[in-house]
Amino acid sequence: MYRLLSALGRGFKTYVGWKRLGIVASILIIGFAITSLVNTLKGVDSAVILTALTEKSPTQIGLAALFVVGAFCTLTFYDFFALRTIGKLHVPYRIAALSAFTSYVIGHNLGATVFTGGAIRFRIYSDYGLTAIDVAKICFISGLTFWLGNLFVLGIGMIWHPAAASAMDLLPDSVNQLIGVACLTGIAAYFVWLATGKKRRQLGQNGWKVVLPSAKLTLVQVLIGVVDLGFCAMAMYMLMPSEPYIDFVSLAVVFILATLLGFASHAPGSLGVFDAAMLVALPMFAREDIIATLLIYRVLYFLLPFGVAISILGMRELWLSVIKPWQEKRAGNGHPVAAAPVRQIAQRPRKQG
Repeated sequence: MYRLLSALGRGFKTYVGWKRLGIVASILIIGFAITSLVNTLKGVDSAVILTALTEKSPTQIGLAALFVVGAFCTLTFYDFFALRTIGKLHVPYRIAALSAFTSYVIGHNLGATVFTGGAIRFRIYSDYGLTAIDVAKICFISGLTFWLGNLFVLGIGMIWHPAAASAMDLLPDSVNQLIGVACLTGIAAYFVWLATGKKRRQLGQNGWKVVLPSAKLTLVQVLIGVVDLGFCAMAMYMLMPSEPYIDFVSLAVVFILATLLGFASHAPGSLGVFDAAMLVALPMFAREDIIATLLIYRVLYFLLPFGVAISILGMRELWLSVIKPWQEKRAGNGHPVAAAPVRQIAQRPRKQG
């Protein structure tokens, strides 16, 4: 039996591999989401969507925008926490904030976040002496922060309101509660594992080794993920129609599941996947109202930050690649010319004397 399992494992790695399996899974998720989205949008009246958009009050949109700003402010601590974890204390917070914001926003909007976000992080952190391995560690710890926060809130939500998850995964409430218990049990087991000693917190080998945060610091890590997720869910909650009523926890469960599906798909901006999941899981609302809510949320959370991130990176590259070298070259060329009058002034008293 052991030989059979070993042979199957070698065959899987040789002919399939986790990378190919992930690509296939992403394609299946995107395909299923697009099919569901097309079927859901059949018969939707665009005029009703425009009416629903105009019914959103400035207060609703303003509060949602504030929560989005809060989410991105919290997001900056993903990289800051990761930098402190791997011992790169010389990198200031402003650089961590720049890297976290631009890499997440651009990477998530373009898709393939691991590659696009990682490339942006390396471009920024390389100026501070960080290597590709350091950037890989930062991506790993930042991703761990995201998943710990999501699984913690998802576990509580599925235990408290399992019916909210049932609307999306079509599983019985009891099964969803068991999934919620499994999420929290897994996080608790992770804490116990961390508390057993520093040596067991070391992952990797052959030049790539990262020491995970202690159990106490992992509490901070979970808190960062929870606050970030809470701000995002509150932004969506502010934009939801007032009728019929939905409580925040139920919406948060649906929101987290839709977000995780979007990340698993690697689709640019989770486009289609996130939207289809929200429409399927919230059938009690008119489709036009949900579409209007999703459109405003996408503008606030995806489009506007994407424009800001591109502008910031563009100005940074312009400064580093064009303006700064030009200023240095100009200062270098002008140095001898500027020094001559000083020597002449210093020599004049000698001639007069």
